[in-house]
Amino acid sequence: MEAPPVTVMPVTGGTINMMEYLLQGSVLDQALDSLLHRLRGLCDSMEPETFTDHELVYLLKGQQGNPFILRARRSLSHPSAPWHLRYLGQPEVGDKSRHAMVRNCVDVGASHSLPEFLNEMGFRMDHEFVSTGHIFRKGAMKIVVSKLSRILVPGNTENTERLSLSYLVELSVLAPAGQDTMSEDMRSFAEQLKPLIHLEKIDPSKQRH
Repeated sequence: MEAPPVTVMPVTGGTINMMEYLLQGSVLDQALDSLLHRLRGLCDSMEPETFTDHELVYLLKGQQGNPFILRARRSLSHPSAPWHLRYLGQPEVGDKSRHAMVRNCVDVGASHSLPEFLNEMGFRMDHEFVSTGHIFRKGAMKIVVSKLSRILVPGNTENTERLSLSYLVELSVLAPAGQDTMSEDMRSFAEQLKPLIHLEKIDPSKQRH
């Protein structure tokens, strides 16, 4: 059986091979409103974007080394929107003076036949989850506050269970390689969110995709 045709296009501006600068943290459910209030005051727009996404993580296992991992995501709020296919590289372990974790990021839009295409290419779905939350923006920075839920019946996004009593908070910037001043801007912004949340650089040795 041949793989179904899949259309792939850049998400923004034709530049899809970028570096992601990332800080992460979490906040308990009862502190969410206070964090959102603070973000509304600090970010470019008072009202954030809201989203409900379904993400599937695919693995392609080789004979040696770690499996190749791709992430396919679709919007449950806007079913007609394109899928997104994302590759995240291993965190760089170079300059320890950086205030944020840095990794290669390739993000493209794709047609709705993406899951079938990945299966025909030899990828197998490892796990899937639903992510619901808010997106704030401050200049080039994106702040995502999300609740993650496991899917209890494969493919059924209506049947979920929350993974924890907290929200994941991610502060990120996509930029060409070498833009390390971004991490200083991120550190300054993260300082303004304390003590509500402590956003931290991830230890690459403990990072899992």
